[in-house]
Amino acid sequence: PGDNVQMTIELITPIAMDEGLRFAIREGGRTVGAGVVTKILK
Repeated sequence: PGDNVQMTIELITPIAMDEGLRFAIREGGRTVGAGVVTKILK
């Protein structure tokens, strides 16, 4: 808790998103991370 990272990801399935969108990263039914889209590259 409390750690911050900057990462670049490539989605397997296309999804509509905009800058500022909040998202959660889940694994095995548990939320392991959350963040905000800051920049769309493509």
